Amino acid sequence: MSLIAPHITAFLQERLPRERRASVHTCDSYAYAFQLLFSYAGERLKVQPSELHFEQVDAPLVVNFLNHLESARHNRPSSRNIRLAAIRSFMRYMQYRLPAAMEQIQRVLAIPVKKTDTRIVPYLTRQETQFLLDAPEPANRLGIRDRAMLHLCFAAGLRVSELVGLGLQDLQLQPQPSVLVHGQGRRERALPLWKPIAAGRSLGARTLPQCAGTEPDPFRVRVHSSQTPSSRGQAVSHSPSEAGVSSCIEAFLRDDGSPGHPRPAESMLVAGSCQPANDENVHASGSGGEA
Repeated sequence: MSLIAPHITAFLQERLPRERRASVHTCDSYAYAFQLLFSYAGERLKVQPSELHFEQVDAPLVVNFLNHLESARHNRPSSRNIRLAAIRSFMRYMQYRLPAAMEQIQRVLAIPVKKTDTRIVPYLTRQETQFLLDAPEPANRLGIRDRAMLHLCFAAGLRVSELVGLGLQDLQLQPQPSVLVHGQGRRERALPLWKPIAAGRSLGARTLPQCAGTEPDPFRVRVHSSQTPSSRGQAVSHSPSEAGVSSCIEAFLRDDGSPGHPRPAESMLVAGSCQPANDENVHASGSGGEA
């Protein structure tokens, strides 16, 4: 019998971050998966997680754990598959550290993933997108920053994590406006900027204080603890700033769009703040709401 503690420590502290160069988010996700697994195994086997042996984590226990995630914790199949991926990665690592348990490892690796449903991706209409782009107030520095960030996110199709990870050093205005995006899996891509986006971003860079030394990057986004928590009780939503955008979005979502209460986007179109487009859906346009 071999205690699982030294193996899982080496896997999380050596294998993932140093040998595999996994991101911080991947290491955190894997660690949380094993936290759930060891808590379940401890309750089921009546042992402390530190006293758990590797031979006790067999295929039946793992299958029961995955079923427990869906039945007791009400996780979706996609979350189940994420936990299974972490366990599989650990088992492949253990093939070389504990060859005597090869049969047990192969049985765990043979556990199949569960098929998941593909959900339709929701979208905003052209008018709704224009309303969000025009929501920040360009009369102050935070409004200029927020408007530049929203335009950049819309034009480049950035993830939230990619948007909040941008710094001024990632912006290139000469000779051709472009931005360096740090994506998932350590992937980087350089994207050209449209003229309206580059103009707004340049204005924000000139207006906001330069980030040097210990000063925070003015284009970084603050994460508020009051946002919707994840399954771990952590804040996952990002707020562009303390002002403006969130309240405007909430007002837009609360409005039922009835004849007596037109949506803000419709009111703005009537007032001439933005021009309606020929198509109703958002595809590849971001020319409105220039900063």
